[in-house]
Amino acid sequence: MAFYTYIIQSKSTGKIYTGQTCDLVKRLRQHNDPDCKIGVYTKKNKGPWKLFYYEKFNTRSDAIKREKQLKSGKGREFIREMVLKK
Repeated sequence: MAFYTYIIQSKSTGKIYTGQTCDLVKRLRQHNDPDCKIGVYTKKNKGPWKLFYYEKFNTRSDAIKREKQLKSGKGREFIREMVLKK
């Protein structure tokens, strides 16, 4: 089974969200579903959300580790640089 660390971006506000999942398509659908109770951050910040970036891992622990890295100072810097490139 594959696990993913992903970054989504709001099309309306440009806000960024980083998370991890084992089903990327389902998770993106949940972020964009106003009736889904999962994803409080993406519910209070307007979507729709689009997949901006993802990385694939063999274990959930590796995906969680990368998620934490991306949420750190250097990770946020990495994300900012990617946003500026697009």
